[in-house]
Amino acid sequence: MKKIFSILTILFLSFSLKGQTLSKGKKTYKIEKTNSEWKNLLTAKQYRILREAGTERAFSSSFNKNKEKGTYACAACKTPLYKSEYKYDSGSGWPSFDRPIQGNVELDIDYKIGYARTELKCNTCGSHLGHSFDDGPKNTTGKRHCINGIALEFIPESK
Repeated sequence: MKKIFSILTILFLSFSLKGQTLSKGKKTYKIEKTNSEWKNLLTAKQYRILREAGTERAFSSSFNKNKEKGTYACAACKTPLYKSEYKYDSGSGWPSFDRPIQGNVELDIDYKIGYARTELKCNTCGSHLGHSFDDGPKNTTGKRHCINGIALEFIPESK
């Protein structure tokens, strides 16, 4: 009987914790909009990625092969997030950077797929960008910011 109770308790806890995000209360952002306002501002694909924390298909972003100099900004609020000089080809299928523009990307923990991952969000509007991993270039930060291309807008460097 104790074994059954233990198994049921473990199952209950594992299912009840899935999808929860660790945070210290609800953060307020400089730019806040209702879901309806975001839906009017973004395409359906952008809304799914940025506001519902979706993931685009690997190798589907044109930014994977972008070699131009410039800045990658949040597609929702236009906050500069990443400089092209910190972009590299990780082979993962998503645009990857070894560091953000300081102060513009928020790190959070999510359990959406059953285990802890470092979620990356725009620090201005709270939009979901992607996730951070510790398998980036060892000669720089060792980090890989794996970003949904649809969450970004590219601003070319002025010549």
